[in-house]
Amino acid sequence: MRAWLGLRLARPAAKPVLLLLCLLPLAWLVWGAAANRLGANPAEALVRASGDWTLRMLCLVLAVTPLRTLAQLPVLARFRRMLGLLVYFYALLHLLAYGWFDMGLDLGDIARDVAKRPFILLGFTAFVLLTLLAATSFNRAVRALGGRRWQLLHRAVYAVAVVALLHFFWMRAGKNNFAEVAVYAAILGGLLAWRLHRRLTA
Repeated sequence: MRAWLGLRLARPAAKPVLLLLCLLPLAWLVWGAAANRLGANPAEALVRASGDWTLRMLCLVLAVTPLRTLAQLPVLARFRRMLGLLVYFYALLHLLAYGWFDMGLDLGDIARDVAKRPFILLGFTAFVLLTLLAATSFNRAVRALGGRRWQLLHRAVYAVAVVALLHFFWMRAGKNNFAEVAVYAAILGGLLAWRLHRRLTA
């Protein structure tokens, strides 16, 4: 079974298929906006949905190494860069949905909103870190930085996970709704704990 799955994942078509699957949420949001199916507040729906999918993609990319190791499927490593760029893509959509559709690109309103709701600043911090990771995710950047420095830089993805979760927690704290936060915290906590355990026992 493992050999069969490894062969399927190694096929050239595997990446485009995964990419299309990961873009289905975007297609759903575009269709929902065009068909006026996003509810009474489409801007808020776009902000929330794009943020949710950013967290889901982040969980997915952090799960690649544990799955690769536990399932003994080294071929999974070939999908990690693409999934990481998809995290950045959905984070960018999340930021644009907030700044454009929700705030009308009014910098004054955005500044006042950040002062009133500091969790937005946390979200922007996570986006800046993701921008650094996305910009250095290519082979040329690896060669320019050197393997060791590149690895150290890309460990910032763990900081992104923590900051993004705090952003989500603080946003939900206003409505005292922590059910989804607990789910993401459990998933991300488990993935980070696995890495910590592996590093300490290596």
